[in-house]
Amino acid sequence: MEQIKYTKRICGDKEKITRFLQEQRVGTLSMCEEGGRPYAVPVNYVYWNNKVYIHGMGSGKKNDVLAVNRTVCFTVFEEFGTVADAVPAKCDTAYLSVVIFGKALPVEDLTEKTQALIQIVEKFMPQYFKTPLAAQFVDKYRSSFDDKAVAVYCIEPEDLTAKENPVDEANMFRG
Repeated sequence: MEQIKYTKRICGDKEKITRFLQEQRVGTLSMCEEGGRPYAVPVNYVYWNNKVYIHGMGSGKKNDVLAVNRTVCFTVFEEFGTVADAVPAKCDTAYLSVVIFGKALPVEDLTEKTQALIQIVEKFMPQYFKTPLAAQFVDKYRSSFDDKAVAVYCIEPEDLTAKENPVDEANMFRG
């Protein structure tokens, strides 16, 4: 397990972490290409069943990198503003961040893939569609940019850490 050195900032509130991951819309998927070159890309995601699901075209750099190395780091954060202090070196940032380590595995099971995509659609466009995605649609759909099926990856956390510096209303900078 990764250890946070600044223990004062550890967020151990599981409900708060889960709610945060469910509410946020974008995370950064960090991967490592062959040869050790890092590659990080912001992605829309859904946190469902204690797992992170991402999707995208069936081809592209993300897919190429993950085909070779499935080990990832997924980061979600929100910055709430600057905490002022009379001493410049003690000014700080209010934030909450979650870092997840795991493997991004392609979701091959059509039922799980469909359910994950339903969760994503409902998160980003709640109640927009009258009927949920059908498995047959997911199975047959191809983008005009790509002749491959939509890719869905699942990241089951092997390790999860969370840090926070809560908002201190009395000391927030209001420049």
